[in-house]
Amino acid sequence: MADQPPRAPFLQQRRFRIIAGVVVLLLIAIVVWLWVTAGRESTDDAQVDAHVTQIAARVGGTILQVAVADNQQVDAGAVLVEIDPRDYQVAVDKARAELADAQAAAVAAQSNVPITSTTATSNVANAQGSVEQARSAVDAAQREVEAAHARLATAQARQREAQANATKTARDVERLRGLLATSQIAEAAAGIRVAESRLVQARAGQQQAEAGLRSAQTAPEQVAAMRARAESAQARVKQTQAALAQAELNLQYTTVKAPQRGVVSRKSVEMGQVVQPGQPLLALIPLENVWITANFKETQLTNMRPGQRTTLSVDAYGRREFKGHVDSIAPATGARFSLLPPENATGNYVKVVQRVPVKIVLEAGQDPEHLLRPGMSVVPTVYTK
Repeated sequence: MADQPPRAPFLQQRRFRIIAGVVVLLLIAIVVWLWVTAGRESTDDAQVDAHVTQIAARVGGTILQVAVADNQQVDAGAVLVEIDPRDYQVAVDKARAELADAQAAAVAAQSNVPITSTTATSNVANAQGSVEQARSAVDAAQREVEAAHARLATAQARQREAQANATKTARDVERLRGLLATSQIAEAAAGIRVAESRLVQARAGQQQAEAGLRSAQTAPEQVAAMRARAESAQARVKQTQAALAQAELNLQYTTVKAPQRGVVSRKSVEMGQVVQPGQPLLALIPLENVWITANFKETQLTNMRPGQRTTLSVDAYGRREFKGHVDSIAPATGARFSLLPPENATGNYVKVVQRVPVKIVLEAGQDPEHLLRPGMSVVPTVYTK
């Protein structure tokens, strides 16, 4: 029994070797992990995003038909909702009638322009002829007045001569001559009054003819006014055309169509409901165009650049991985876009690591079944080296 070697030192050496081996394996594992994870940045603060298009009514009215249901896939141009179009059809018919009336008025106004121009030119010529005729009448009346005055002067001269010869010749003969001269004077005076009356009438006719000439000489202004009326009528045609176009648009708006392919969500409209312009009806989400919004810490962005390769692990599908790449990095942190952004210049300052949104897009053909839905949690890993 005394010849057996002690076992305690041997057990201690064995235990030491095991511990040393475990430590070496741990060190190797740590080195391997550091080597494998070098040049990678990952975060669990990420989710799927997509465009959410709110479909609203552009005109008001009663809903006649709702052609879709929640979560239904629709193609671009598919009818979603129909609004009662009767009021808008009446507006279209009224606008068409007003347009026809405006076009007829414009044609009439346009045709009056050359007629007015021709008539105005003819009126000027006629007025000039009337003025010349009136001036001739005035001259003739003036000469008639002068002739009447000459006859009066002659009769008065004869009367004076008869009175001067009354004592030299027989009284009866001179008396007859005096009576004749007196009668000629009265006749000449009456002729003067008639001639002066005709002269006044001729001058009035001349003034009237000259006024007519001045009125006729406004032909350019009359033509310009008629052209202005024609242009106004043409402007009214354009105005009614615009009103008709708006009425036709409103009629088209009674049929609400899908602007693009997508899935219907949050439908809040039912048949028989009365809606107002701008009232939301439903949402449309195009699942063909989704991306990932990953909120990386600002310390993780040192080597991150657009175009870098990315793997995406989706929680909803058992950590199924999708491939993508960094599209862009937001120009500001998420806190800066919040409703109440932090104001670090007031109060006590506590440094908090900020997060910056990074947009990651999928590679082509990664989601043919459109499994990714906006809001799903994703763990992206960006390979920065």
